[in-house]
Amino acid sequence: MSIGKIIKQERIKQGFSQEDLAKAIGSTKQAIYKYETGIVTNIPTEKIEKIALFLGVSPTYLLGWQSEESSLSGFYPINTKRLPLLGNVACGEPIFADESKETYVSAESGIDADFCLIAKGDSMINARIFDGDLLFVKKTDIVDNGNIAVILIEDEATVKRFYYDREENTVTLIPENPLYRPMRYSGTELDRIRVLGRVVAGQYNI
Repeated sequence: MSIGKIIKQERIKQGFSQEDLAKAIGSTKQAIYKYETGIVTNIPTEKIEKIALFLGVSPTYLLGWQSEESSLSGFYPINTKRLPLLGNVACGEPIFADESKETYVSAESGIDADFCLIAKGDSMINARIFDGDLLFVKKTDIVDNGNIAVILIEDEATVKRFYYDREENTVTLIPENPLYRPMRYSGTELDRIRVLGRVVAGQYNI
């Protein structure tokens, strides 16, 4: 079976549209159509890797070198689940929170997350969170001090280490980059803040 037919078969089996796959790999619906119909057979290696990652399979499976069930050469089946990709979250200054749920990504079923966000900015680089990384988030409105959390400040979202001082009734959001200053809120300012969830895993630069 050709790589295009395998991509199409796996995409349909998992319930994704060509638009879903195109958005996930930074391409277009027309390009996916050309891949799947065999109009384009020389698919760039980086695109194959991104398609495989999105579909939760190995690149060698897409290339037809390995059956889906095969565990040869160190490969093994990965159980996956679909998580909504809500949009971007700032690693820097807060940005508008895009909560569109039209796009989904595949993740290992062992990741205890409810949704994903794409990191933007460089304020969390010392926590190994870089611009363009995919963050897996467990939905919760309470996190322990020191956890990396996604925080909604009015209509804008940011990702920082979260600290709450019960005695002083203050919340401090700490970046992981010395170029950025902590963000501190107290008193009535706390009404502007809401924790969306705790970052539980990341995937480098999708």
